[in-house]
Amino acid sequence: MASSNDARTAVAAGDAADQAIAQIGARVRLLRSRQGLTLKEVASRTGVSVSMLSMLERGVASASVGTLVSVASALGVHMSDLFDRDEPEHSDPVRRLAEQPSVRTNEGARRRVAHNDVESGVELAVNEYEPGGASGPVATHHDGREFGMLISGTLTVELDGQTHTLKPGDLIAYPSDRPHRIINSGRKKAVAVWVNIEGP
Repeated sequence: MASSNDARTAVAAGDAADQAIAQIGARVRLLRSRQGLTLKEVASRTGVSVSMLSMLERGVASASVGTLVSVASALGVHMSDLFDRDEPEHSDPVRRLAEQPSVRTNEGARRRVAHNDVESGVELAVNEYEPGGASGPVATHHDGREFGMLISGTLTVELDGQTHTLKPGDLIAYPSDRPHRIINSGRKKAVAVWVNIEGP
């Protein structure tokens, strides 16, 4: 039986997750409004439904990693820019684990943004997928290019209707405007390093 401390910790974690979802939604709405984009226009750029985008902006639904990456790209930013945080003017060349923002989704995936270089438009993330976990419920697309290397486990990448199976050490590279979805169909957690580069 769980102790009262465990229960309080679980409630606090739930509150923090709800707050993060609300902050991300508010940030998406702000960026979209500043650019004069409608939900329908963002939906056409990403393959994410208007209803899902609306729920994301209102903070009533947790978006998948794939959705967040696609929406961020459609708004001209990286996923890490959706987190409401202040960056120091002169940052240390070392970015500690505790300083790397991460998001966990209902699809059994976690994306930890290890580094985001705004000037060069490069974002490096560590993606973890639980067995059965995926980048999202459906394939999404966005501008840019991406490169992924599997560190452990196995991953299946659905790319333009074709299936590619990755084993540790394998790398996949593709233009991000091709519809893609990443799934862990194995029995163990899969860990991959993913690099996203902005651009058409």
